[in-house]
Amino acid sequence: MNHASARGPELLRICGLSKTFPGGFRALKSVDVTLRAGEVHALLGENGAGKSTLIKTVTGITPRDEGEVRLEGEDIHPRSGSEALAVGIATVYQEVALLPNLTVAENLFLGRQPTRFGLVRDGEMRRRSRDLLEGFGLSIDVGAPLGDYSVAVQHIIAIARAVDMSAKVLILDEPTASLDTREVEVLFGVMRQLRDKGMAILFVTHFLDQVYEICDRLTVLRNGRLVGERIVAGLPRMELVGMMLGRELETVETDRVRGLQGEEEQDASEPLVRALGLGKTGSVEPFDLTLRRGEVLGLSGLLGSGRTETARLIFGVDRPDTGALQVEGKPTRIQGPRDALRLGFGFCPEERKTEGIVADLSVRENIILALQARAGWLRPLSRKRQEEIADHFIKTLDIRPADPDKPIGLLSGGNQQKAILARWLATEPRVLILDEPTRGIDVGAHAEIIRVIRKLCEDGLALLVISSEVEEIVSYSDRVTVLRERRHVDHLTGDAVTEQRVLASIASN
Repeated sequence: MNHASARGPELLRICGLSKTFPGGFRALKSVDVTLRAGEVHALLGENGAGKSTLIKTVTGITPRDEGEVRLEGEDIHPRSGSEALAVGIATVYQEVALLPNLTVAENLFLGRQPTRFGLVRDGEMRRRSRDLLEGFGLSIDVGAPLGDYSVAVQHIIAIARAVDMSAKVLILDEPTASLDTREVEVLFGVMRQLRDKGMAILFVTHFLDQVYEICDRLTVLRNGRLVGERIVAGLPRMELVGMMLGRELETVETDRVRGLQGEEEQDASEPLVRALGLGKTGSVEPFDLTLRRGEVLGLSGLLGSGRTETARLIFGVDRPDTGALQVEGKPTRIQGPRDALRLGFGFCPEERKTEGIVADLSVRENIILALQARAGWLRPLSRKRQEEIADHFIKTLDIRPADPDKPIGLLSGGNQQKAILARWLATEPRVLILDEPTRGIDVGAHAEIIRVIRKLCEDGLALLVISSEVEEIVSYSDRVTVLRERRHVDHLTGDAVTEQRVLASIASN
């Protein structure tokens, strides 16, 4: 539970912050944020909202184009994370930037070890390390390698190092993403302690329950713009979800596109894929799920809710701790993507630039990758066959420019997305998983991919589609599963598949 909305003195003021990257992508558009002493301030927003860019520009990792950053009234211009720390702004990322092979004490005093006559005073460094960590309620062997300890302990050590270096502002970038419930409570205890001592904490998270538990105020970004700032106490969850997703429930009206099969027929048909109690610790809690031919199952929820983690378990990218998978009623073990591919599964990932395309290869080579992998690299597809496949999908999906030998990295985002879709369609899959298929693409490509989704459903494919666009996912889904805080919390079908119901499920607690 957050403490009363006491407003301490202003510590950090961010005014009119803007950043445009090469190619014209404007990641931040005149954003204002104010942090006060003695508060935890949440920074919220979906993928592409600008959260990471804001942190990097404030701390000097990425130079800002416009705007001011003032710490205790003084204009600051750090050019690196170390310069930001020197003036009083510390950042602890989800992946702790310490050295696991060094001891805890060596990490705490890295670059500032106590010395005498040029020699490190190891005993003094360990004593000071023990004293420092005891102030955070942590009693551990500071002579042990940092890598011996949990991620939660490593976060606390990183925070302790920052505090000992006189940080006034602490930025925590998704520190709880890989922590369990007990570890989150330990971290929150440290955050409350620092807040009560007057530190300003900027807390980036995707978990709304955590926002309401630990935060005093919040700022929401969307598409690089400031949506608004609110006091957390008394803020309705529905209003917060609306701010993040850009939807106003009072104005929502939905025209749904139904599949060819009726609801009763779909429910009566034998599932092609059934997940029973499938789950992975720290990723997504055990869930049941069914996929049927000719049907679109939509997965909806905020970023970090477990949508992608669900898809990765089904496709075998991650291995489950619990549960089982059935394909056509038969128990099936998918040990990895290669097994999924042999079963007729396809997966278009959200991060197309890092997990989808191979930028230096041609459009043709990218399209035939999955088909070649299934056939085996010792049985290469002929150049003629490659060209036939590439030409077919370039025409079918209207990939532009229509040059199969052009490096795919030179294509627009929308055309890259269509090429990845072509890669999996070339394998003639029975099940296709699309993770954010329309994110970051232009209006024309967006409409084309939606058309393809509908056509695939009509052709009898089983589709699992993940999208943060509620209006979009409601328009083409026969059923929608809503996720929240790494759990499958609601299953909507028929007339219940509406934006109102989806948003209400996301917002409920």
